[in-house]
Amino acid sequence: MKKGIIGKKVGMTQIFDDKGKVIPVTVVEAGPCVVTQKKTVENDGYDAVQIGFGDQKPQRVNKPLTGHFKKGDVAPKKTLRELRLEDISAVNVGDLIKADAFAAGERVDVTGTSKGKGYAGVIKRWNFHRLKETHGSGPVARHGGSNGACSSPSRVWKGLKMAGHLGAETVTVQNLTVAKVDAENNLIAIKGAIPGPNGGIVIVRDSVKA
Repeated sequence: MKKGIIGKKVGMTQIFDDKGKVIPVTVVEAGPCVVTQKKTVENDGYDAVQIGFGDQKPQRVNKPLTGHFKKGDVAPKKTLRELRLEDISAVNVGDLIKADAFAAGERVDVTGTSKGKGYAGVIKRWNFHRLKETHGSGPVARHGGSNGACSSPSRVWKGLKMAGHLGAETVTVQNLTVAKVDAENNLIAIKGAIPGPNGGIVIVRDSVKA
């Protein structure tokens, strides 16, 4: 990874290209992010930078984090994330990362927390088929069916697809295209949809597949 930034998903809209073609985009309020810590092989065993996004009131920060921010001489931030960059030699604590780090036409990966959907059945969660809804099947058309045979294995296999909590997990959408960058307002318009609800925190970084 060469660069990355923390942002907030604003929502979806559409823009027009030079030929008048409609492009559906997701707008991300990207940065400005500040470098709060620099990790090195000598001190931490690996190279990385920690960046912060969104101002936080000092009275809402606990003592360990207050000391952490004071050590770097940076203002308290709401969200902290680590980025393992290929080269951190040119990056220093206190540096700002803004939306203009990216340009239109670049390929990016976006990571966020998907929308939570609560407790879901096997059809919604795993795309199971229904049972036949004819005479004799009873009220079990949307049930999951057998979980384990009586004699073998006489237990339920680990990881068996069953009803349960759906969504609210880390999701990465790869190889998206940056449609437009508004550096003045710290906005990046990304073609297509990205994970999470409006207002959710996302990480935008250069694509591993491009």
